[in-house]
Amino acid sequence: MLVSIREVHVGMFSESVDVVCTAEGQPESVTWAGESYTVCAEPVRWYERRQWWAEDSRAPLGSGPGVVDHEIWRVQVLPARMPSRSAQHLEAESPEPLTLDLARHLRSNRWRLMRIHDALRHRTA
Repeated sequence: MLVSIREVHVGMFSESVDVVCTAEGQPESVTWAGESYTVCAEPVRWYERRQWWAEDSRAPLGSGPGVVDHEIWRVQVLPARMPSRSAQHLEAESPEPLTLDLARHLRSNRWRLMRIHDALRHRTA
């Protein structure tokens, strides 16, 4: 039985990832756990309030994104490189997109994988 990476890491956690963005700042590719993924659908962005009072002694007046809020991106990705197989097998086994929530720390421009939304899937050889 082959086990895919989505079976190992499903749910909520925080892990460092590398993200390449477009000129407009949208994620276009993700490297995680040694695997490269390409964003295959329009990403969605929002901001979430972080517990700045637990991390900093005070937030500057008028603070917003980066100090009080986290920038979150929900992306759908596919493996960047498909294993070499015949076209018939490739069509029969085309992967489903993996849905990820990524958080970007605006001051450092560092990215974290926060959540994987897809269910566990067992694949057989």
